[in-house]
Amino acid sequence: MTFSVTILGSNSATPVTGRFPTAQVINHLDRIFLADCGEGTQIQLNKYNIRLGKINHIFISHLHGDHFYGLIGLVTTFHLFRREQPLFIYGPAGIREIIEVQLKASQTTLVYPLHIHVVDTENVSSVYEDEYLTVSTIPMKHRIPTCGYLFREKPRPRKMKPEIIDKLNIPLALIPKLKSGQDFTDENGVLYKNEQITIDPAPPRTYAFCSDTAYQVSTADIVANADLLYHEATFMNDRIDMAHKKFHSTTVEAATLAKAARVRKLIIGHYSARYDDLQPLLEEAKTVFQETYLAVEGAVFNV
Repeated sequence: MTFSVTILGSNSATPVTGRFPTAQVINHLDRIFLADCGEGTQIQLNKYNIRLGKINHIFISHLHGDHFYGLIGLVTTFHLFRREQPLFIYGPAGIREIIEVQLKASQTTLVYPLHIHVVDTENVSSVYEDEYLTVSTIPMKHRIPTCGYLFREKPRPRKMKPEIIDKLNIPLALIPKLKSGQDFTDENGVLYKNEQITIDPAPPRTYAFCSDTAYQVSTADIVANADLLYHEATFMNDRIDMAHKKFHSTTVEAATLAKAARVRKLIIGHYSARYDDLQPLLEEAKTVFQETYLAVEGAVFNV
């Protein structure tokens, strides 16, 4: 069952050759979610064959331009394409005014419903839920109100043992109840415990998107045991003073948090433009947390 993250942009502040500002696609069961929407996101969506029409929910971490300057372009492209289904945008206070003033200035009246939700960046709060997934905020420590987002699968129902339905002549109408844990009594009155007729489902998976932030230990509790963690690592550790001054993190700090949170895999990104070669950043992070990977454009990570 698909649950993956595609990197569209990995750089901080400005685009550089080969690296765009932050944007990621989260594909869960062929539903497409967008985390941040930096400049050039549409170009990257086209390059990596992401169908625009499948994007219904966009999560913006904060209102520094490298995380949302691509948003109004995407919103108006949907308009030009005569989109019909609603679009939902989540972001900190100010996100509504930013979008509305640009639409007003361009005299654009969207042909589709646009719903903008202001999120709480200071507390963990649920912002999205469907049958399969929840999304909640992760408070970040940055110069302006900022949050990450935690994409967490809901527990799946148990699975029927393939041979058991015909063998016990189980009515199809009962299967949903059996998958939810109910025992089964056959036509002869024989009781079968649920574990005799079903198997455990795969455990639910979690992806944590931690956008711009200074290192903070409290994040480890929120993202604990995540299957995949993205955490900014703007600088190498020899520039830790600069990182703290700008409320960013270093490679070592991102890796330290991943280790403390006992996550399975770490992706680092949001690189300073001073780094042409990203390999030293990866190598430094790996000295603390071996399962570290680089966010590079086009990379796909399974959760």
